[in-house]
Amino acid sequence: MEPRTLFLAWQTHNPALQWFPVGRLDIKSEPTPSYRFRYVQGAKRAQDQAKFPLLVEFPKLDRSYEFGELFPIFQNRVMRPTRPDFPDYMRSLGLTRHADPFDILAISGGRRETDSYEVFPELKKDNDGNFTCRFFLHGSRHVNQEARQRIIKLRAGESLHVTLELTNPATGLAVQFQTQDYHVVGWSPRYLVADLAAAVADSYEYSAKVVRNNTDHSYVNEQVLVEMCGRWNAHDPMSSEEFRPLVD
Repeated sequence: MEPRTLFLAWQTHNPALQWFPVGRLDIKSEPTPSYRFRYVQGAKRAQDQAKFPLLVEFPKLDRSYEFGELFPIFQNRVMRPTRPDFPDYMRSLGLTRHADPFDILAISGGRRETDSYEVFPELKKDNDGNFTCRFFLHGSRHVNQEARQRIIKLRAGESLHVTLELTNPATGLAVQFQTQDYHVVGWSPRYLVADLAAAVADSYEYSAKVVRNNTDHSYVNEQVLVEMCGRWNAHDPMSSEEFRPLVD
């Protein structure tokens, strides 16, 4: 199996609530499982701008950490399969109960109430420039009451409009999602904005749909799981400086 990559993002506690990509986890399954964590340039920017505290498990910026098992900071963000509510949790993520920790973290984000970290997968394009990604809509609590009622009625398979928002009061540039009857129902995670916005600006070949609406979203922090497909012509996703590892 081809190596897979997850990134770790950190959110500040200041009024701006900025997100910074701070770490990269590379996973190899063959010939034996191996896990490698490195800080990325975004961690240095987070230190300079928001006093990002290095993780206890990874106390040095300029070191590569390798292990034969998933590091506890990631493992602790995956529900144990032995829990009786594990099947319900997996359904809330649109996954089968046989999905591995990578798949679970890639969709759930591994968010916890006790810290300010979130996990997200590396975006990749195929040889034709196409991509598909899934994520939970963010910011739905900020929409108006009429839109909240519309969110409750969202159904799996329902198409959504994808719109670039250039003057979002919180982030400036944002990727917004609307129903076909033009209710704003949420936004993409901030750490995906630059790459998804490039797909919208780069071509007309993009679309989004609802995968699952967890009206009782007690198992996940966000409610509406969407899938976005698109195409990058010249753009290389996650190639900006902040995603570059600090050590080779």
